[in-house]
Amino acid sequence: MGRPKKSEGTSSAKSTIERVFHPSTVKNKLRRQEIFQKLKNHKSKERRDARGKRKKEREELGDQAPPKQEPKTIENTRVIEETLVLPGDEEVLQDARTDELASYFVSGKIPKILMFASRKPSLNTALLLRELEACIPNSEIRDRMHVELKKIIPEAVGRDFTDIIVVHEDRKEPNGLLLVHLPDGPTAHFKLTNFRRGYDIRGHGKATSHRPEVVLNHFGTRLGHTVARMLAALFPHDPQFEGRRVVTFHNQRDYIFFRHHRYIFKNAQRVGLQEIGPRFTLKLRSLQKGTFDSRYGQYMWVHKKKQMDTSRRRFHL
Repeated sequence: MGRPKKSEGTSSAKSTIERVFHPSTVKNKLRRQEIFQKLKNHKSKERRDARGKRKKEREELGDQAPPKQEPKTIENTRVIEETLVLPGDEEVLQDARTDELASYFVSGKIPKILMFASRKPSLNTALLLRELEACIPNSEIRDRMHVELKKIIPEAVGRDFTDIIVVHEDRKEPNGLLLVHLPDGPTAHFKLTNFRRGYDIRGHGKATSHRPEVVLNHFGTRLGHTVARMLAALFPHDPQFEGRRVVTFHNQRDYIFFRHHRYIFKNAQRVGLQEIGPRFTLKLRSLQKGTFDSRYGQYMWVHKKKQMDTSRRRFHL
């Protein structure tokens, strides 16, 4: 008697098992890692071969070649916000002429910043305030002296301050920043993370007394437009370009990265950047109408994590 032949159904079932095979089904750890690495290398080779094939086709077709495929990222697949600001939007331009920040942008009022920390600040918080004072022109640090913020605001208005910056801390590390625009608000509360002082940055430079340029990147919605205007109002209108200083607020996925650099001209064609510091990251927690009022203040926007962070592709700034 000969060996019975395998039926077609048996062979198709075996091929199906091979297709759905996954390294996680292997119990031996070393064998599992070996199989996983082989599969990874095989997929990488397939991607390399596909890229080489597309490149060869583009070289053969020349100008008639199809356009390059744009890789999908969280930024270019983001959910479009209803409040996205379009260039030349008359409603946004009209609001900008009449809002609380119009005195800075329309009449060119010179900013004057008051900065202080929470009661009994730690060393890191004091260092952050000192570096912000060197970064922001016409700013000064004062001791809070256990006085409530609501009592400080009218006195600051009387002394012609345009903004108040309060740095909060937790466990001797700065963890929050409150920005109050005077005299009529608004008030923004940020979470502060990843603080690094300039002294700890490799190859750092020293800040000069020149007024810096201000760069604001990727603030695309109505909310982001308001936040960007508040940050811009901290610095004078007319930068001194001979100082080669630039302050950047870069918004990416609702995280605002603060950087302070100086241009370094290596020769007539090459330009580099030298970081001065500090560096930190801000994330907006709330935006309040008017000056700070924790009990009766009217909030324009509050970050609610469970309701708002339902999609990784949805951003608010």
